[in-house]
Amino acid sequence: MTDRFVFDLLGVMAYGELSAFERLSSDARFSPTLHDRAVLGRMAVIEFEHFELVSGRLADLGEDPELAMRPFQASIDSFHDRTRPADWYESIMKAYVIDTISADFYSAVSQLLDTPTRDLVREIQSPEDSSVLQERLRSMLKNDPRLASRLALWGRRLVGEALTQAQRVSIDSGFLPGGEAPFRELVMAELTRNHSRRMSQLGLTA
Repeated sequence: MTDRFVFDLLGVMAYGELSAFERLSSDARFSPTLHDRAVLGRMAVIEFEHFELVSGRLADLGEDPELAMRPFQASIDSFHDRTRPADWYESIMKAYVIDTISADFYSAVSQLLDTPTRDLVREIQSPEDSSVLQERLRSMLKNDPRLASRLALWGRRLVGEALTQAQRVSIDSGFLPGGEAPFRELVMAELTRNHSRRMSQLGLTA
C-alpha cells in the first residue's frame, strides 16, 4: 500500500480516537452513579492512549499527526453533531455502536496494510471496553424494559449514519476505492451482520 493510504488511515483513526476521548469525558459528567463515571473516565483515558499510539506511528513515518488528522476533522465532527445523544442512555448506546463498528471496520481494512501498521490496528482495539458497555446496556435494559424500543430505534439510526460515514470516508480517501467495490460491499455487509448480531445479544431489533 502507498504511504498516502497509510497516512490517511492513521489520520482518520487518530482523530477518531481523540474524538472518542472527548466524547467519553463529556458523557462521564452525566453518569447516574460514581461507578459509571469512573468507568467512562477510565475508557476515555484508554482512548487518549490510543490516540497517542497512532500519533506516534505517524510521527515515526515522518508524517505530522495534525496534518494527517485535519482532512477528517469536519466529517467526523459533523457525524457526531448529527448523532448527538438526547440523554445518558443514548450516549452509552452510541459509544457501544460506534466503538464496535469502528473496530470491525479497521480490522477489515487492516488486511490491506503493512505488518507494523496492521499490528498497531490490532493493538488499539478495545474488546474490554466493548464488553463493559455491552454489560452496562444489558443492565439498563433489564432495569427498565421500556428503554428497549427507544434504544433499538436509536441503534438503527446510529448504524445507518456510521455505515454511510464509513463509505464516504473510505471512498473519498481511497481506503476502499471504487475499483474495489466488491471488497467494499463485503466489508459493509460484514459490518451490518456484526451489528445485527450484537443488537440481538442485547435483545434489541437491529
